[in-house]
Amino acid sequence: MKAIKDSVHGHVRLGDVAADLIDTPAFQRLRHVKQLSTVRLVYPSANHTRFEHSLGVYHLARAAVEGFDLDADTAAHVRAAALLHDAGHGPYGHQTEGIIWRATGRDHDDIAWLLTDGDREVCQVLERHGLDPERVASLIAGEGGLGALVSGELDVDRMDYLVRDAHHTGVPYGTVDTGRLVNELRLAGDGADPEDAELVLAAGNVPTAESLLVARSLMNAVVYRHHVSRVAGAMLERACERYLDRSDTDVETFRRMADHDLLVELRESVPELGRRIERRDLYKRAVWVGLREVPAGTVDAGHAEEVAAEREIADAAGVDREAVVVDVPSRPGLKESGSRVVVDGVPQRLEDASELVGGLRNAERRRWTLGVYCPPEHVDAVGEAARDVLGLGSVGRPA
Repeated sequence: MKAIKDSVHGHVRLGDVAADLIDTPAFQRLRHVKQLSTVRLVYPSANHTRFEHSLGVYHLARAAVEGFDLDADTAAHVRAAALLHDAGHGPYGHQTEGIIWRATGRDHDDIAWLLTDGDREVCQVLERHGLDPERVASLIAGEGGLGALVSGELDVDRMDYLVRDAHHTGVPYGTVDTGRLVNELRLAGDGADPEDAELVLAAGNVPTAESLLVARSLMNAVVYRHHVSRVAGAMLERACERYLDRSDTDVETFRRMADHDLLVELRESVPELGRRIERRDLYKRAVWVGLREVPAGTVDAGHAEEVAAEREIADAAGVDREAVVVDVPSRPGLKESGSRVVVDGVPQRLEDASELVGGLRNAERRRWTLGVYCPPEHVDAVGEAARDVLGLGSVGRPA
């Protein structure tokens, strides 16, 4: 059995399946996809990759299944799914996920296209070890109780990235007790098939689940939604859209790129944004406004509405249409609040068992912000136009 030294978990022991999967091109590509994409423009040490994160998720999943009463075949499928859970990410991870979804209708965890094609090396490795690629793909998609271990409210993906991202950014906010979380996971249900059971935390673990929510909420505020990363991420999305429109690259080729491949293409094909991203010469905030000041229709704007608003704002401000970026995040929420914890012998949703959830929800709502970005020389004109077009009145100037 091979072992890899990891900066977070120490030695990660690899079984034969994992060792062979790691050597496939699809998995090796993850060495070149950064875990925190544009966040590293804020935290310079945040250069860790989805390769090492995937090893960490595998490590935690391996520990979790050892505590379940699973047959060897089922456990092997779960471990493979944990290792491969990020193989479907495009370059810059979540920053390009919306583009890929709009073109293909697939999220990053919908990787049946990758695993069920017999010509692909990942599929061949799985089948050589007696594993069903379709079953692995369904676990990655979060289907069933065991799928929830890979992609759900209490998943090992979240456990790893919180502690790993905190470690590499140097902030103290993402610390969670992964050992206790993994050890207290249970499969609850009357069915004989563990894949149909419900993933829960054992009795006495409401504070354990709350710690995951607190860590996620603080990391959202300090790391994941930092305004510099938001600006860079919005610029990157627009640059990628223009690149796909201007080049012969199709979305299937695009989704297989590594970060450096994409940055080179953007620098050459979309220099007005690509070079700015490369040099961290970012747009500035012309508008930065909270949830209470934004009309409901604007809060729920989709991608098409964002792009239309950009054009209208640019025309009103008298600037180039490609010099304005509107960034409307999805409504604030805490997915982890749906975690199930055993209380008085009955699995309950954490939001029903914890008074802390309500406070964290309010904090997420207060932190929600709509942004409009542009080159610094146009901030005043774009800000005034954006407030009028988006119905913000006199509010919305960044602090």
